[in-house]
Amino acid sequence: MARSAVIVDDKFCFAEETQLTVHKTSVFFPGDGFVVYNPKGELMFRFDSYYNSDSHPKDELVLMDATGNCLLTLLRKKPSLHQRWEGLRGEKMEKETPIFCVRRSSIIGRSNVVVDVYGDPGEEYQIEGSFPQRRCKIYGTSLESSSKEPMAEIKRKVDPSTHVMLGKDVFLLCLRPGFDSAFAMGLVLILDQMFDDADEDDNNDDISNNDDETVNLGVEDSTS
Repeated sequence: MARSAVIVDDKFCFAEETQLTVHKTSVFFPGDGFVVYNPKGELMFRFDSYYNSDSHPKDELVLMDATGNCLLTLLRKKPSLHQRWEGLRGEKMEKETPIFCVRRSSIIGRSNVVVDVYGDPGEEYQIEGSFPQRRCKIYGTSLESSSKEPMAEIKRKVDPSTHVMLGKDVFLLCLRPGFDSAFAMGLVLILDQMFDDADEDDNNDDISNNDDETVNLGVEDSTS
């Protein structure tokens, strides 16, 4: 049985395996806007980014719900060779304690992305695959053993009426039961900053993965 993972709020956890449809609202610059829909086609999350091609990538990202309430504030830590990010619940406040951090496991070559969730007990997740190609898996890892359990997957979306694979600006975020969808979407925003879609053919920008491994979360594709 898949373990639950409530990081932001249990209202963002589904009792059944669920897929969300993610739209990147602009594909010209890294870190552009996103909107996320549930299987009923209802808006769940959004992220707005307002800057032009001369701007540097943002160091602070805010994930909002459908009504514009801040759910997560994501901060890039500088300097950081491992591209470290920290996540805060809600709006950024003075001396706010982060609830998780995201970092590359190595600064050399292809490497995993490691997510440390603070708490008692703490949790660790690993992200493997290629985000620019929309082929990523999020694994929960056991601190007592080397075992890992698939908790979420990012994959390309197929139009069920035409069976045509859609562009990479529309993709699926598939979730195991009990896995916090707001937390998972926060990780998507960070991956979008870490890995530029324009460099999708550069192996150094791919997260380390085993391409022969297929993770099936059992979620069927549907329209939204």
